[in-house]
Parts: sequence; C-alpha cells; structure tokens
Amino acid sequence: MNSNNNINNIDNIDNEQKLEKLMFHYKEILSLLGEDTEREGLIKTPLRVAKAMKFLTKGYTEDPKEIIKGAMFREDYRQMVIVKDIDFYSMCEHHMLPFFGKAHVAYIPNKYITGLSKIPRVVDVFARRLQVQERLTMQIKECIQETLNPLGVMVVIEAQHMCMQMRGIEKQNSITTTSDFSGAFAELKTREEFINLIRKSR
Repeated sequence: MNSNNNINNIDNIDNEQKLEKLMFHYKEILSLLGEDTEREGLIKTPLRVAKAMKFLTKGYTEDPKEIIKGAMFREDYRQMVIVKDIDFYSMCEHHMLPFFGKAHVAYIPNKYITGLSKIPRVVDVFARRLQVQERLTMQIKECIQETLNPLGVMVVIEAQHMCMQMRGIEKQNSITTTSDFSGAFAELKTREEFINLIRKSR
C-alpha cells in the first residue's frame, strides 16, 4: 500500500483507537521478548507505554510555525536575540532510544520578533518526533527563518545519545554537536559572537 495512504488512514483513526492499537502491539512485543504479559508488574505496561509514546511523539500533531505566528511583534531591534541552554528530549529514529541535551538558538530580527517562550516551544515540537540530531537542527533553523524572515538564524545542539551509551560502542561521555545557520550568520565574525555568548557563564 502507498505510504501516503497509510499516513492518511492513521490520521483518520481517533485517539482512543490509536491508544488501543498501540497497547495491542506493545503487548505483542512484550510477549515476543519472552515476558509474561499477565504478571502483575506488566499488566498495565502496554497502556503506560502507549501513553508515553503518544506524549513523546506529540510533535507530529503540532505546527511550529503557528506557534511563532501566535506571538509575532513588529520591532526595529536588529541585534542578536539568543535563547540558550534549552533542554530537550527526543528519540533516535534508528533505534527508538532517547537522545537529549541542550539547544542554543539565535536570530537577528528583520522588522519582527517573537515571544521568547516560543523558541523553546519550537524546539520541543521538532524534538517530540522520531529524529536524527542533524535534521532536528535544520528544522528548527528553517522554521524560524521561514516564519520570522530574520536577517539570519543559527542553531547549535549538543546532545547525548542512548544508542551510543546503552548499546553499540557504549561510550558514556560522548557529546554530539551539530549546527546550522542562515543569512547574517554566514559571516564568521557573527558566528563567533554567538558561540562566545553561549559559552559565557559555563
């Protein structure tokens, strides 16, 4: 069946049906792993996991551009606006294991600014999907650039990945850093100013 049809069919299922289907499949998974799904500690586990997964992937149902548009204000300020140390939690699409860390976001306004709380909300919307860190970085940048049309945007993400710490190479203290930028941040001097500012007070 065409993947687009699959997506449409899923969208047509109400939340209660989705929860029921998720519960059914998680119970099957537990059984396949060799567990007794009827023992006391696991009876409600499929429901708990289904609810947790719906929360951890709720970004699919939210529009990050609308979040920014809901608090856009005309302002002549044209210096860098930085929201740093934004905690986020996401799930790697390759192993469905968590990765988490901090996002640092800067933009240089071009007639419009947005409410400061909207930037962390945009980060959360994209993080609450199955992700890779590189795409997460780009999506945050592109959303802000396309919605606010600033003179430039830069995003830096630092994260720890459970797929590297719990399995595979098992390196406990590794940090992955990604960055993306547009417009005025193409200038090395502007990027360096941003990096210096997010490193202050550390």
